[in-house]
Amino acid sequence: MIIIESKRKKIENILKKYSEAIIADVTSNAKDGLVKLSPFYPHGSIPVPFSEGMTAECVEGIWQGLKVFENEGIDINMFQNSTMRNIKRTVRTHGKVLGHQKGVNNPEILGYVEAKHHIYIPTYKWVLENKVVNIIERLENASKDKTIVLLDYNTCCDVDSPTKPLSHAYLIKAYVEGLYPYGPKLKT
Repeated sequence: MIIIESKRKKIENILKKYSEAIIADVTSNAKDGLVKLSPFYPHGSIPVPFSEGMTAECVEGIWQGLKVFENEGIDINMFQNSTMRNIKRTVRTHGKVLGHQKGVNNPEILGYVEAKHHIYIPTYKWVLENKVVNIIERLENASKDKTIVLLDYNTCCDVDSPTKPLSHAYLIKAYVEGLYPYGPKLKT
């Protein structure tokens, strides 16, 4: 079983709730190889959706690079950021977010939920299937016998939330367990 918890919670409190659990930090601040599961991790050669021949260093670089603001368009320089720092493009600097451009050369702007489905989720899935296969296999095997708690700063597991950022830890869980958006959508 895989559980998502906030990185901001005290480990002691998480362990009170899940005493036998394996705690796995999957954020960009992880101190072990699990940092490779962070969307900020510079794997390199990640295909940019709807942009034939273009690649990026990290998932977050694609997400931020294709973001369109009222005062600024896309920034393909974000694709080459391999530092795990200075990747966020904010409304404070660039104005209101209008959406995400559907690729580098397509003027179509996708709304937030649509962009999650067509840009973020497929890009992150590509990383899971092409860059961190061994880590995913280990998580899958370990989760059969033990509870794994994935720590993430965002804990939203609602792929279709129009207001909250999606937890990449949830995308790991969904991939390993065959859940939506990688498997059937569960009816609520």
